[in-house]
Amino acid sequence: MPSIKAALSKPFAKLIAKRINKWASQPVETQDKVFQNLIKEASNTVFGKDHKFNTIQSYEDFKNLVPVRDYEALRPYVERVVKGEENILWKGKPIYFAKTSGTTSGAKYIPITKESMPTHVEAARNAILMYIHETGNTKFVDGKMIFLQGSPILEEKHGIKLGRLSGIVAHYVPKYLQKNRMPSLETNCIEDWETKVNAIVEETVNEDMSIISGIPSWVQMYFEKLIEKKGKKVGEIFKNFNLFIFGGVNYEPYRAKFENLIGRKVDSIELYPASEGFFAFQDKQDQKGMLLQLNSGIFYEFIKAEDFFEDHPERITIKDVELGVNYVMLISTTAGLWAYNIGDTVEFTSLKPYRVIVSGRIKHFISAFGEHVIGKEVEQALKEATANTDITVNEFTVAPQINPSEGLPYHEWFIEFENEPKDELRFIQDLEASLQKQNSYYFDLIEGKVLRPLVITRIKKDGFQSYMKSIGKLGGQNKIPRLSNDRKIADSLNDLKLTK
Repeated sequence: MPSIKAALSKPFAKLIAKRINKWASQPVETQDKVFQNLIKEASNTVFGKDHKFNTIQSYEDFKNLVPVRDYEALRPYVERVVKGEENILWKGKPIYFAKTSGTTSGAKYIPITKESMPTHVEAARNAILMYIHETGNTKFVDGKMIFLQGSPILEEKHGIKLGRLSGIVAHYVPKYLQKNRMPSLETNCIEDWETKVNAIVEETVNEDMSIISGIPSWVQMYFEKLIEKKGKKVGEIFKNFNLFIFGGVNYEPYRAKFENLIGRKVDSIELYPASEGFFAFQDKQDQKGMLLQLNSGIFYEFIKAEDFFEDHPERITIKDVELGVNYVMLISTTAGLWAYNIGDTVEFTSLKPYRVIVSGRIKHFISAFGEHVIGKEVEQALKEATANTDITVNEFTVAPQINPSEGLPYHEWFIEFENEPKDELRFIQDLEASLQKQNSYYFDLIEGKVLRPLVITRIKKDGFQSYMKSIGKLGGQNKIPRLSNDRKIADSLNDLKLTK
């Protein structure tokens, strides 16, 4: 017999689904209300005054007055907020900063306000409620739930608390879920990831786990340690485990591996959360894509990815997007981000309602495990590792190896040397040290033994030229991508490897 909590979840899910369907069926009107509210509420901020918000009457006015910015371009404003100044990007002061790995100059501080914080929590809750409404499945409601996340311990800077987003969100788990939630606060506060996972295994191995949530690479490590301890598949250990919730990276490369680790198929819900906002979640099990959150204090703009680096690319709203086109997504939010480029590219899989998939990044990157390594970071690492040495490199590219024949996954560096390192181990160590210093996510993955240190694969002399010629891109402005988030280029280089 279902519990009271399980019984009540169905009518609550029905109510939430009705509310979501209402705004989802009026997308343009919904976004217009969000836009008008954002301009009105921020008119008296420093940013609002600098950009003449009091004169903005239309989206066209906004485009003319507010240029597209990334974090580096917005940094002068953010730094004033970090110093404790009020009414800079949004009214008052933020209640949190989500601290993330910087891509060019140190840490990034993404503001979270009292207006924006609830939308992070509600979207995560609504994703589960829409699943209940669609499937009628409430069995998991009474089981234990685990959310693999960062430490909830927060620092403070000028009266504003800061930490990783997952650690901040941990403080907002609803009371009715607290009793079912795992791991314990004490375990959740463990900083060392491997120690933390071992503690989580000990706490959960004999529990009735029904929901497991987290970034796939982290969850994979948890599953493998469970199997190592019990000698059984995860689906046997947790007989009522039937819902996997994930976000952060593309799940497809992991799907076959997970089904093998679990021993059976389980339903899954994909989320699209970020420090800058909770943008979308999977609202239907049988539909591709995630429902874009149009009623969450976020105003969306889009630029075709192929046009993005032109001088004046066209900016459009959801009204004018098309299916299957790769767009750079821009956001303006109740946290005070304006025409802000988060770096992601998306494609629409449906326009009624608006659903998206994350198609990649506007710049080349690797984030197969949530590490967000970018071109500048690998180039800087190579520069530092070859400084004051005789090593010279003709060309290189980096790709993730998710499913190695043995051992942990790793980043594979394909390098064509002009002058090889005399001490390869030292060279690898220097590359590793630089990359870990630049990117805290990558450091955490190495420290937590989710990844092992990088592996170098040598490429024959003129091998990259041969590759570029083979794809018709030799010469001109064509360049080998420094990074790929898949193995397409890596696999094409197989015949060009240098054998010792």
